[in-house]
Amino acid sequence: GGPENFIQICVHNFLSYVTNIPFLQNVFSNHQFLYSTVDTQFIDENPDLFNLKPTQNRAQKLLHYLGHVMVNGPTTPIPVKAKPSSIDPVIPPVTMGDPPVGFRDVLLRDGPEGFAKAVRNHQGLLLMDTTFRDAHQSLLATRVRTHDLKKISPFVSHNFSNLYSLENWGGATFDVAMRFLSECPWKRLQELRALIPNVPFQMLLRGANAVGYTNYPDNAVFKFCEVAKENGMDIFRVFDSLNYVPNMLLGMEAAGSAGGVVEAAISYTGDVSDPMRQKYSLDYYLQLADELVKAGTHILCIKDMAGLLKPEASKLLVGALRDRFPDVPIHVHTHDTAGAGVAAMLACAEAGADVVDVAVDSMAGMTSQPSMGAIVACAKGTKLDTGIALEKVFDYSEYWEVARGLYAPFDCTATMKSGNADVYENEIPGGQYTNLHFQAHSMGLGNKFKEVKKAYAEANKLLGDLIKVTPSSKIVGDLAQFMVQNDLSRAEVEERADELSFPLSVVEFLQGYIGIPHGGFPEPLRSKVLKSLPRIEGRPGASLPPMDFKALEDGLRATHGDEITPEDVMSAAMYPKVFQEFKEFTANFGPVDCLSTRLFLDGPKIAEEFEVELERGKILHIKALALGDLNKAGQREVFFELNGQLRSVLVKDTVAMKEMKFHPKAQKSIKGQVGAPMPGKVLEVKVEVGSKVEKGQPLCVLSAMKMETVVNSPMAGTVKAVYVTADASLEGDDLILEIEE
Repeated sequence: GGPENFIQICVHNFLSYVTNIPFLQNVFSNHQFLYSTVDTQFIDENPDLFNLKPTQNRAQKLLHYLGHVMVNGPTTPIPVKAKPSSIDPVIPPVTMGDPPVGFRDVLLRDGPEGFAKAVRNHQGLLLMDTTFRDAHQSLLATRVRTHDLKKISPFVSHNFSNLYSLENWGGATFDVAMRFLSECPWKRLQELRALIPNVPFQMLLRGANAVGYTNYPDNAVFKFCEVAKENGMDIFRVFDSLNYVPNMLLGMEAAGSAGGVVEAAISYTGDVSDPMRQKYSLDYYLQLADELVKAGTHILCIKDMAGLLKPEASKLLVGALRDRFPDVPIHVHTHDTAGAGVAAMLACAEAGADVVDVAVDSMAGMTSQPSMGAIVACAKGTKLDTGIALEKVFDYSEYWEVARGLYAPFDCTATMKSGNADVYENEIPGGQYTNLHFQAHSMGLGNKFKEVKKAYAEANKLLGDLIKVTPSSKIVGDLAQFMVQNDLSRAEVEERADELSFPLSVVEFLQGYIGIPHGGFPEPLRSKVLKSLPRIEGRPGASLPPMDFKALEDGLRATHGDEITPEDVMSAAMYPKVFQEFKEFTANFGPVDCLSTRLFLDGPKIAEEFEVELERGKILHIKALALGDLNKAGQREVFFELNGQLRSVLVKDTVAMKEMKFHPKAQKSIKGQVGAPMPGKVLEVKVEVGSKVEKGQPLCVLSAMKMETVVNSPMAGTVKAVYVTADASLEGDDLILEIEE
């Protein structure tokens, strides 16, 4: 009867079944049906037509998400009470045609060695733009979404083709994308690569920690770099939080074997120009550089993660490195926390640095990088001329100035009004500063941030004066907040170390889980804290068995279906729990990365009409109509118009349903009552009523804003009562359990 009759039969027979749409999609994609004659035997001859993929139902899921935000507020934790700006950024015009040739074309043509040679031979100062990663990590708690990065990407590609690189991935962006933005970090990389083909992409790789906070099996680090390179990454800045060379060499080898440009980074702390600060002396850095150059790094980086490089130290350090390694390109990274960043980077360039890090003006300064516009202007007409057009920097900056307003709830300026030279004392990394502030707020220490900063310096001394960058900086920060939360001085921590319930990160550091610090571990603190806990000798990852990626993939497919990609497998390898929660979120709420940032954070206003582009050619027209009253089940019905059709979703009102629960407080005067050392969520209760416990034995594990704390028993005895369960939310000093002798 021909295709027309066949379609009528299909519609008649399948209209009453929920499977009719997937079935018809299979029919319409069948080559025989599209390009030749079919008859009534077509279905029998093509049983694969019934391999039905479930409908994604993305529109209904997004309505459920929007309704949830309208009823309960943002799904991502909001540190301060501020609303996203109502003004959308204007995208500056982009010339038609392909973007100009850039340094990535050199890399693709000549490989990493040829690229490094071209960088070293380049006349003038080269810039790396951090606006797409470190700038927003430092100023906006890493919360900038791919949605806003994509909009400005074509402009960057056409007008900043002479950048050394664009830093847009790795570091904290990897887990934050899944954890707080509910989007896939790999999709970000893929979409930006398609929009910016000519500028090298750069990522931050934490050596043997990859993009996590712990060590991984060696094969996991190698596989991660391989998949990152396949997805468009070019330059791997490899560092270790303790400058522990074995960890760095592992990361360098992984990046190099994947075909990437290896940029080994010396993490900088202290002050090489100060004769009173000589734990990290000029000789220390030169010896470290010797090892990294000998290991074959293509680029040598100085990673000044707290912005401690002063102009005099810059000249001394870069000058010495340039003299020793005349053919190796030198790249300098800093933060502008104290306000001296532009001066320091110009001093580095004068001393022989080839590349310095900048952020576009409206995303620069304070804990971010120095201003792109300032350095472009200062270098113009000199031997350091960047070749970047200042008027294009202004256009770029204007976009980000307005876009930044969309992230007002995360902006550090809500609490931080200027740069601060006290960074020379506390040495808090720029990328940590904002997060530490928000973390302090979440733990009820917002009004004590000055004390937290002072405690950070004391915690650093307690731990032996560390190189401080993720994850070692997190360890120092966790200890600092623990000290303020429990009103402990440095002397009291040292004295009572054998009885305190330290954050888990501190305990694991002292065990050796992230490597060996320069100068060794602090004693007697280490022995007091660890007691009989095991210690790791040498490189932590060396003792880990290889990761079984086949088993991991099979498990993910069993849980989430067959749409699992190699990139998903790597996300689960790096962050198993975060990836699981991300998949559960998207299964419930759909592709929220398609929403504008204002809708994602704040939801629509009643009567607001808007469009959501699910994919090219698939656009939803939505109007928020009304919010219903609370029903007996604690739900509200939220009404929408979707493509002209009335739709509604039922949303549980979590605020209205929240019962007032008064949790008893631990009384310090009553021996055996164990209280929560900080506000947080109970991850695990390790004992039950009747359990015999020893002094120092773990009782339960609490978590707050990535910080885990093991609560240990203050005495030997028997558990008399347990007052908490897993997932319970506690305030500081809430009673956890009672022990009797």
